[in-house]
Amino acid sequence: MNTVSLQPCDQYQYLEVKEAINKNIEDLGGLTKYVKPKEKILLKLNLLMKKNPEEGVTTHPIFVKALGDILKEYGCDIIIADSPGGPFNKTLLRGVYRVCGIEAMAEHSGFELNYNTAEITKPNPGAEILTDITAIEVLEQVDKVISVSKLKTHGMMKFTGAVKNMYGIVPGLIKAEYHFQYPELKNFSNMLVDVCNYKTPVLSFMDGIIGMEGEGPSAGDLRKVGAVIGSSSPYALDVVACQLVNIDPFTVPTILRSVERGLLDQDFAKINIQGILPENFMLEPFKTPDIVDLNFAKGRVPQFLEGPINSVLLPKPTFDHEQCISCGDCAKVCPAQVIRMKNKKPYADLRNCIRCFCCQELCPVKAVHVKHSLLKRLFFSGKKD
Repeated sequence: MNTVSLQPCDQYQYLEVKEAINKNIEDLGGLTKYVKPKEKILLKLNLLMKKNPEEGVTTHPIFVKALGDILKEYGCDIIIADSPGGPFNKTLLRGVYRVCGIEAMAEHSGFELNYNTAEITKPNPGAEILTDITAIEVLEQVDKVISVSKLKTHGMMKFTGAVKNMYGIVPGLIKAEYHFQYPELKNFSNMLVDVCNYKTPVLSFMDGIIGMEGEGPSAGDLRKVGAVIGSSSPYALDVVACQLVNIDPFTVPTILRSVERGLLDQDFAKINIQGILPENFMLEPFKTPDIVDLNFAKGRVPQFLEGPINSVLLPKPTFDHEQCISCGDCAKVCPAQVIRMKNKKPYADLRNCIRCFCCQELCPVKAVHVKHSLLKRLFFSGKKD
């Protein structure tokens, strides 16, 4: 039986956060079940992009410090790593660490920051999609991985949690390649599970003190949730996190794939929840993006109409040129390379857009939005995929 610990924590106050994480660990049977003194532990954060902690996009440095200190006091060595969106190089890493508040925290706490930007490609036994995986080399230099994710919605996957957080072990531009290779929801979510399975974290924690709803994972609205979540199963953790914010877990593609592949029992009532039950937080449901498969019209209309229906009714990225700062990041990160800068403003050829919404996810000033067709609801019935 999978156990998930759900503990209350109202603010990013060091002692409160540390107490909540310690309760997580106690609920899960103690650190001795998962790590040993002198082991080198990689904390895999969510460091999507250069954002201040107060913007709620990345794992908060106080959360990281509290967890890292607990492990360090136990005798472990700590290294912090992630591959943010964009080229995986030292310049980008240095900027992300600094702006996200991780650099100063790590220096004060004695944690190592990863600057090894080498890649490895290895077989991925048990994978359904990604039978060979390209990952960051630092994984080979540590004993264990612990995932430290952020509770947020996601434009393509509806929800990003412990499972999708592990996508950050794939170097930035390779992530874009995988987006392009597997644009359909089922394949992409299966690929995400493959990545998580390649280096399954021994423990997963989620910073759910402040979450993000709406146009996550970077352009949404902040919501106080007041929770710290921990589990030895990233799949079970995501289910409980969804229940906490009233998202139906069966509408999240990575959770569906986890059930189909036997990584998670479809009877979620079998998850052993310690601490406080999700319903006792009494949260209003999170606003979530509508997720639609690239070929969502397939099987719903005659075959000869599928192409035209998809082109008209699929959600589209739109660009606010007044808000845009002409950085060109959207064009640089577009896996399908359909965005061009004209007169220092972005324009997309939607005929070849794969609707991954990386442009929206990685825009530093929230100048990219996802526009949904009003007619879509006539064709799209909320089918789970």
